[in-house]
Amino acid sequence: MLAKIFSCGLLGIEGIIVTVEVDLNYGLPGFIVVGLPDTGVKESRDRVFSAIKNNGYAYPDKKVTVNLAPADLKKEGSAYDLPIAIGLLVASNQLEGNFSDMLCFGELSLNGDLRPVRGVLPMVLAAKAKGFKKVILPQENKTEGAIVDGIDVLPARNLKQVIDYLKGKTEIEPYRIDSQQLLNQGQTAYRVDFSEIKGQDNAKRALEIAAAGGHNVLMSGPPGSGKSMLAKAFPSILPALTLNEALEITKIYSIAGLLKDNIMTHRPFRAPHHTLSNVSIIGGGTIPKPGEVSLAHLGVLFLDELPEFQKSALEVLRQPIEDHEVTISRVNATLTYPASFMLIASMNPCPCGYLGDPAHKCTCTKNEIRRYNSRISGPLLDRIDIRVEVPAVDIKELENRTPGESSMTIRKRVNQARQIQNERFQNEKGIYFNAQLEPHLIDQYCVLDKEGQDFLEMVYAKLKLSGRGYHRILKLARTIADLDGADQIGLIHLSEATSYRSGQ
Repeated sequence: MLAKIFSCGLLGIEGIIVTVEVDLNYGLPGFIVVGLPDTGVKESRDRVFSAIKNNGYAYPDKKVTVNLAPADLKKEGSAYDLPIAIGLLVASNQLEGNFSDMLCFGELSLNGDLRPVRGVLPMVLAAKAKGFKKVILPQENKTEGAIVDGIDVLPARNLKQVIDYLKGKTEIEPYRIDSQQLLNQGQTAYRVDFSEIKGQDNAKRALEIAAAGGHNVLMSGPPGSGKSMLAKAFPSILPALTLNEALEITKIYSIAGLLKDNIMTHRPFRAPHHTLSNVSIIGGGTIPKPGEVSLAHLGVLFLDELPEFQKSALEVLRQPIEDHEVTISRVNATLTYPASFMLIASMNPCPCGYLGDPAHKCTCTKNEIRRYNSRISGPLLDRIDIRVEVPAVDIKELENRTPGESSMTIRKRVNQARQIQNERFQNEKGIYFNAQLEPHLIDQYCVLDKEGQDFLEMVYAKLKLSGRGYHRILKLARTIADLDGADQIGLIHLSEATSYRSGQ
């Protein structure tokens, strides 16, 4: 007898419905899985065998053929254990019923307990999109699955509970949550508040502009000047996640197996070590997994000591910074992951770190300084909107006990600027803040008067800007104008934008 049970696989950050077909044939007893299974799927034979036997059911003494369709999609992981076990029981007439409106997945232990799997959110979203009415999944995945409204999420502890439910002997109550409430409850205080940072008003202003418009920042200064602390405080002034943004980030972390809570409640802050490889930063593997640029999606990628990173690892950042996504091609699949992140980078002005510091003498030669700075290519620097100096903090500022402006206060201004941008770009698909503006939209939304045009022409010639640099100054000036609540970009906004662009 042939049995069909529906399950789900993963392709990038999307769920793909997989039909699990189980057929029993006469011949030598055996178990074969077809449909591009990986080792984890092939090993399901032993887990399913023990789970069925240990729950009081008979394992069919026949040749078992399991087909996972579509056959051209690589299947990986242990999530197919549960549908294979149910399919075997249906094919051997130990279980009856019509399960066409049901989708299930989960890893089985040898005694039949259901263990959690990764990628639950995209799989439940795919089930809802394809019209399934209910999803059976492991108990530990219930909250992540229940984030999706409009479909019954049925959490089960073990195979016996699932079988009893399918036989009508017991009920499994659908698990429901309020996703927005879950998101709000997860909003806790940040580790570093801007009020804790002494001095550095210029750097704070630069980061406020970056947060308001989604711009990239490079901070340069001597050791101990507060660059890392500023970067760690930066998420505290970013707008709170919307539910749609939280779901998008949660999908990525669920697929990567890094989801600690059931839903991401804060914007990601990724700070990888400078020894990471190209694959780690972009993503990859036999079946490509998200890298750091995707794990920082809708959040911050902080690269401390930027020149210490491998030059090849820095160069692969150029494409995702521009396109806000990254495409990874491998033999088994070509996948595209989102990568819309803000790059916050820091560096010393020279190898010893004290070039230009009045309190310390620089011990570096001109050649050493040139080699150090040449590790960051011109094309990458051209993609960084804001370059700001972070000088050493004066002792008087460190001794000052008066708290500075809090992150909450700065965040209110950032939110107001973002609200202006949301209203401005409400008819532009995929555009939410100024840093995302394409050249044809810059002409529409970054209009200058005659005085502004003359000033920018002078800046273009003096700084020897590229076309990209010219557009980034305009986008930066648009953000500064939004923070001021100005409809028109003025000369004062262009001047400030140019000062950040030139690093002065």
